[in-house]
Amino acid sequence: MSDTIRILAVDDSRSTLEVLKRNLESNGYEVQTCSRVADALPLLEKMDFELVITDYRMPQATGLDLIKHIRENHRDLEVMMITGYPSISGAVAAIKDGAGEYLPKPFTTEELLSAVERALERSARRRVLESPDTPVGRFGIIGSSPAMEQVYSRIAKAATSSANALISGESGTGKELVARAVHYNSDRRAAPFVPVNCTAIPDSLVESELFGHVKGAFTGAKEARAGFFEIAHGGSIFLDEIGDASPNMQAKLLRVIQSKEFCKVGSSHVHTVDTRILAATHQNLKQMVDEGSFREDLYYRIDVLDIPIPTLAERGDDLIELITHFLAKFSKAMHRPMPEVSDEALQALRRYAWPGNIRELENLMQRLVVILDHDRVEITDLPEAMRFSLPRATGTHDRTLAEVEFEHISNVLAMVGDNKTRAAEILGINRKTLREKLKRMASPEV
Repeated sequence: MSDTIRILAVDDSRSTLEVLKRNLESNGYEVQTCSRVADALPLLEKMDFELVITDYRMPQATGLDLIKHIRENHRDLEVMMITGYPSISGAVAAIKDGAGEYLPKPFTTEELLSAVERALERSARRRVLESPDTPVGRFGIIGSSPAMEQVYSRIAKAATSSANALISGESGTGKELVARAVHYNSDRRAAPFVPVNCTAIPDSLVESELFGHVKGAFTGAKEARAGFFEIAHGGSIFLDEIGDASPNMQAKLLRVIQSKEFCKVGSSHVHTVDTRILAATHQNLKQMVDEGSFREDLYYRIDVLDIPIPTLAERGDDLIELITHFLAKFSKAMHRPMPEVSDEALQALRRYAWPGNIRELENLMQRLVVILDHDRVEITDLPEAMRFSLPRATGTHDRTLAEVEFEHISNVLAMVGDNKTRAAEILGINRKTLREKLKRMASPEV
């Protein structure tokens, strides 16, 4: 994390400011704080900030007043609103006025950092995309391959409908980016987009997280809290990795999707909700239905429209556009000149199978910008798994034994982040043998 990333936190609660400052600074951010909107305005004029975190309710001027000022005078500045009084109207107003994130109190450190990272990622992506030297795809997504043109067509169709959609693809292919494109190009764009990680919610908290709770509903419920569906009213809820949802969570989701009604924990009052479901998975849900691990009725409720996302290996020359995008993004963030990529390095990158997809590519480009002490990426700067990788073959029976071994070793090295000791353990050989195989892989005779 670059220590040049500066965040302004505005809240009339001293304890909240202390929590924000401590948690953010411990993760490498520089944080300025103030307790009134009036004190924030001169700071915005004097200093450059990447993100403003503001409370909703404050005396005199509110967080919404601050957001309006920022949108009128600092249009490229990202804003995140936090509040101890979560409500549908507050969330809608905040999003409509320009807050990219809406975080209800109390929040965990993980929730705070995730929201901050999402906001900063949007800011970085917008700046890079606005650069005349950066290729721009449709819907703010990089890539113009035939495979992505099909995705853009599905996004356009989904954006004109309120039907639920299932976005499928391997990990790291950009499923949330596609979900956001659908939401922000639909007539629900003024209402919240609420991401939910189905894997991260403990089974005991499913009902409270999804639907909220009233004060005193259970031990520790010191105040009422809105759930994800209430916050997403009028907008879209993104159920990430829905294939990992527990049977209990699947049942709760099915009920609210069917009835469009829910009750908060500790209350018998029925709330009606209007929210669009955008679900994502890297798993084969139809196969899970056949195996009995995923509810068939829920599957057909969420898979009204399907948007399959191609792997990076299937996107052809998009790889070059993405390399340019990420190198520009991280070079600018770190105030370093953008390196070129040698022909040999580019060929190696094109041959590589990219099991981690775009997330793996982004990680590599960030690493290269950090560690390079010269102005060009050479093949020797790449991890060994990429230097020695072969293209993924289309057939399984037309390769030599050496080629099969070659690919397997490359994939294992990629999986363990080039850790040769761990790779040798997985392969069942010692480190010396692995080193000898790598030397042979680098030889022209292989």
